Amino acid sequence: MINAEGNRLSLSGPLTIATVAGVVEEGRAQVVEADRVVDLSAVTHVDSAALALLLSWVRAARAAGRQLSIDHAPPALVSLASLYDVDAILPLAP
Repeated sequence: MINAEGNRLSLSGPLTIATVAGVVEEGRAQVVEADRVVDLSAVTHVDSAALALLLSWVRAARAAGRQLSIDHAPPALVSLASLYDVDAILPLAP
């Protein structure tokens, strides 16, 4: 589900309550090592668990003094971020 290539972490498939537990620690370890771009272009479905996962990675990266940005966020994720009023702290690439 996570493919690391250079500074890019590409996620694929559904990113939901049923799947995020399998990637939370692996992603956290990656985002504290270096500045990263999280590519969501191959993510097929999201729910609020995806939002919680990404926010936890943002916190971990910032605590380690790293930059994290999110590329190709699905519209459903952008909508959830706005609904929960966290869109200002979620580093979505334009």
